[in-house]
Amino acid sequence: MKDDMRLDASLSLPLREVVFLRLRQAILQGDLQPGERLMEIQLANQLGVSRTPVREAIRKLELEGLVTMIPRRGAEVANITKRDMQDVLEVRSTLEELAVELCCHRITSEGLSELKNASKVFEAAVKSGDVLTMADADIKFHDIIYKATGNRRLIQIINNLREQIYRYRLEHIKNESTRRSLIDEHNEILEKIVNRDVEAARNSIREHIYKQEHDITAAIELHEKEAESGSI
Repeated sequence: MKDDMRLDASLSLPLREVVFLRLRQAILQGDLQPGERLMEIQLANQLGVSRTPVREAIRKLELEGLVTMIPRRGAEVANITKRDMQDVLEVRSTLEELAVELCCHRITSEGLSELKNASKVFEAAVKSGDVLTMADADIKFHDIIYKATGNRRLIQIINNLREQIYRYRLEHIKNESTRRSLIDEHNEILEKIVNRDVEAARNSIREHIYKQEHDITAAIELHEKEAESGSI
């Protein structure tokens, strides 16, 4: 765990919410690693707060699936498991297919321009090599597709899954070998939407999510083998 866990004083939110957001960010970015214990006193000291908002934040993180309570051990950062990852990405794939279908029918010329620009921004982010910049650019690309659907309920459901999806998105982007293919996949999705080819767009987004699942599964299995052999 990194020593610098300072809060962002500029956030005009209740303290418990600021603590929650900071701890969630630390988990998603990898500052707090899977399996790492969350010691209330230690975290409170690092954040410069009392134990109460830390305890409340940990409970909320447990509800989001980012923290696990272990008997006689306490709170730990939840491990990324194949089952959890598959559950999340199965739901995401279905929602993304619906979103891209509606997008093909409803996206405006202005929306297409935004999507083309977002694709270029993502490519530039990949070249920068900064994982968080890439993840943010990836989110913006997909957000334009969601927005173009005009379906507020669909957007709300996807947003409810956003943090869980973000964790796997980061794990995927961390793998340098996948980054070039992500650019190609975005461009392919963009091309299908520009052509308003619904079936091809659905196939492209489905393959996009499948590759993410495949790559993260391989990384999890490698980690498990290394753990079993005692190399980590």
